[in-house]
Amino acid sequence: MKVAVVGCGTMGRTHANDYAQLPGVQLVGVCDTNVANAEKLAARCNTQAFASFEQLIEETNPDVISVCLPTPQHKEFTIKCAELGKHVICEKPIAPTLADAREMIDACDKAGVRLFIGHVVRFFPSYRDLARKVASGAIGAVGVAHAKRVGSHPGAAKSWYNDTSRSGGVIMDLMIHDIDFMRAVIGEVDHVYAMNRKTDALDYALVTLRFESGAIANLEGFWGYPGPFTTVVELAGNQGVARFNSNDTVSLQVRKSRTDDSAAGPATVAVPQSPALHDPYYYELEHFIDCIRTGTAPLVTAEDAYQAVALALAARESVRTGQPVKMSEFLSGGGSSRG
Repeated sequence: MKVAVVGCGTMGRTHANDYAQLPGVQLVGVCDTNVANAEKLAARCNTQAFASFEQLIEETNPDVISVCLPTPQHKEFTIKCAELGKHVICEKPIAPTLADAREMIDACDKAGVRLFIGHVVRFFPSYRDLARKVASGAIGAVGVAHAKRVGSHPGAAKSWYNDTSRSGGVIMDLMIHDIDFMRAVIGEVDHVYAMNRKTDALDYALVTLRFESGAIANLEGFWGYPGPFTTVVELAGNQGVARFNSNDTVSLQVRKSRTDDSAAGPATVAVPQSPALHDPYYYELEHFIDCIRTGTAPLVTAEDAYQAVALALAARESVRTGQPVKMSEFLSGGGSSRG
């Protein structure tokens, strides 16, 4: 299967590196308006570099395209891919607004191509194990949950992250991982309440989700954390507790210096690590490619991604008003047009 990557930033490099290792997959090209970044990545992955999306399509004719561009560009390029008959693997969040997300889903449905959204936390071994434990009833019915995801501020290297109207801030871009995971494990959300503190150097949010089951989840997201990228999740049920802390899984630490001519380019966004043989993005892409080959449903659907954005937008609305947001009223009252 022939694949291509559009966008050669941190996530584009991650996708390209993993495609280059996937059996039965041919990475036919990478594309970025920054030609130097594209050429460095192409050299590393033994493929071709393109500065033009149209030229990439014309010369390589891929079956699948990974859209690894900033969030505001997801809709434009997903729809372009769909109209060309290409399957799409798009990084999260699916789009900055629900209206954009729905257009993307509808365009892919109309064109008869698959749309996958990279909510990669579902593919982390520890998170998958937690989800299985809860589904098996190991801790009983979940009543309370907590998740924390903290790291450096990506806006220090990529200024578009500082513009909340484009990135959605820490809630939409970072916390959305835990929003998606909690919804997948616990179920649909009834109410959302959120607080957010922002300065030039940090973006901290605390979001409370009340689920239709009555369970409560408190989620923390923090850009500007001075320590290492850290994730924590805890689920408490009426028969036990399941928890994970990324710092507890690191038994060996290796620190490598970077050189100015590094083929990987400058680090701009923290990419969480995993002790598995391959990184979780490899397993995610492998799964999506297999879904295309077999026609099976993915672990995380485009509709799941749509709902994650809905919850993130509801949280931002709660920040704006200082009031809890009831999801049914938010969606029926125009939530799809909010960004």
